Amino acid sequence: MIRPDLSLPIPEHIEAAHFIGIGGSGMSGLARMFLARGIRVSGSDRADSPALRELAALGADVHVGHDAANLGDDVDTVVHTGAIWPENPEFVLAKQRGLHVIHRSQALYWLIGGRRLVSVAGAHGKTTSTGMIVTALRALDADPTFVNGGVIAQLGVSSGTGSDDLFVIEADESDGTFLLYDTSVALITNVDPDHLDHWGSRDAFYDAFARFGDRAREAVVISSDDDGARRVTERLTHPRVVTFGESADATVRVEDIRTDGPVAFTVTHAGVSVPARLPVPGAHNAINATGAVAVLLTLGFELEPAVRAVEDFAGTVRRFELHGAVRGVSVYDDYAHHPTEVEAALVAARTVVGDGRIIAIQQPHTYSRTQEMYREFAEVLERHADHTVMLDVYGAREDPVPGVTGELVSGAFADPAHVHFVPDWQQAADYTASVARDGDFVITLGCGNVNLIIPQVLASLETVPPSTAAHAGE
Repeated sequence: MIRPDLSLPIPEHIEAAHFIGIGGSGMSGLARMFLARGIRVSGSDRADSPALRELAALGADVHVGHDAANLGDDVDTVVHTGAIWPENPEFVLAKQRGLHVIHRSQALYWLIGGRRLVSVAGAHGKTTSTGMIVTALRALDADPTFVNGGVIAQLGVSSGTGSDDLFVIEADESDGTFLLYDTSVALITNVDPDHLDHWGSRDAFYDAFARFGDRAREAVVISSDDDGARRVTERLTHPRVVTFGESADATVRVEDIRTDGPVAFTVTHAGVSVPARLPVPGAHNAINATGAVAVLLTLGFELEPAVRAVEDFAGTVRRFELHGAVRGVSVYDDYAHHPTEVEAALVAARTVVGDGRIIAIQQPHTYSRTQEMYREFAEVLERHADHTVMLDVYGAREDPVPGVTGELVSGAFADPAHVHFVPDWQQAADYTASVARDGDFVITLGCGNVNLIIPQVLASLETVPPSTAAHAGE
C-alpha cells in the first residue's frame, strides 16, 4: 500500500495524465473529467472492464495490465490510488523520470479549483448520499460538477462536469485525504470506527471527523442518531451545526419510516412536515435522504422542493442492484463491506423479499478488517440472512495474514448449519443454486470483486436443480 503524501506539490497545469488503476469507479470518474477538460489521458488496470472500454471510446489510451511501457513519453503527471504496490512498474518509472506523482485525492483537489464544495464523508452511506445530492440538485435546475465513489444509476456515470459553481464529492476518510479539501458544506453520514490501521485509535478517528467538520466554510451537517457522530458533534466548534435523523432534537427530522416496499417516511424541519417516498428500499435510505435534504437546506433550497427532488433518486450501481432472476431466484449485488453496511443491506432486503429467504454470498474485504471484525460479520450475517455462502478474503492492497480467511468468519457462526465456507467460486455458485428456490434473494456482499461471481451464480441457477436436502434456514 502507498500512503498518500499530501505534502507533495500539485502541478498548476496538466497536459497529459496517466492513471494507475484507471478502471476503479473513482479513478475512472476522475479520468473522464480530465478528458472533459481537454487533457490527454492514459491509464492501466489489472483487468479489462466496461469502465476501461468507455474511457477508450472517449479517447483515453488504456492498457490491461501494469507495465512501464504504458507510461507515454508525453505524460507530465501520474495519478495513483493507495491500492497499488510501491513496486508497480509505472509508479517506479514515473518517480525515476521526476514526473508529478500525485494521489487521486490531489487530482480531485486540482479539479475542484476553488469552487463551492459539498464534501460527503462517513463510514457508510457516502456514495448513496452523494448520489442523492447530485440528482436532487439537477432536479432543482442546478448543474453541479460531481465526483462520486460509484455510478449514479439514472445518470450512468460516477462523475460529471456542470456549469454551476457547485461541486459535490464523496470524500474519503480511510487515509485522511478528506482533510485536504476546502469544503463549504460538510456532510457526515455516520462515524462508525473503521480504517483503524491508518488512524490508530477510535479517538484519532473521531478527532479527524471533527477537524473535517470544523473546517467547513458554511455548515457541517451530521447525523443525530449515530453514536460515533454524536461523539464527533461534542467535539465540534463550528458555529453552524445542522443535525439530521430520527432523534427528537434533530434539526431535520425523519419520522414514520415505513419499509413494506419502497421506503416511505416524513421529513420535518422548523415545524413543517413533508411526506416522502423513495424507489429504493431500506430504512437507512430514508435517513440518507434526510441528510441530503439537510444539505440542500443549507444551500438555500426550501424543504418541500428539496424533498421532492431527493425522491427522484433511483440508486447507485453496486448498492442493492438487481442483476437477474432465474427460476424465481433474484440475484442482487451490494458493496457492503463493514458489519454495519452488511446489516443495512440485509435488513433492506428483508423488507422486500416477502416470503422468500435471503442467501448471502459474503467476500470479506482486507485481512486487517476481517481479523478485527470477523465476529461482528458472523453475528450480523447469522441474524439477518437465512444462509451464508462464505468466500475467501479479498486482500486488496494487503499481504495475507496466516489464519485470516473466510473460514475465520464462518467458524464464528453459532450454528454451523447457517453458513458454508466455499473458497472455490464455481463450487460456491453451484452450492448457492442448489440451496436457492423460488422466491429467494441471493445477494453478494463486499467491495472487492465478488460481483464477478454473479454470472456464475445465474448460470448455475439455470443448470443446478434445487436440492431437497439443502433447504437453508430450515
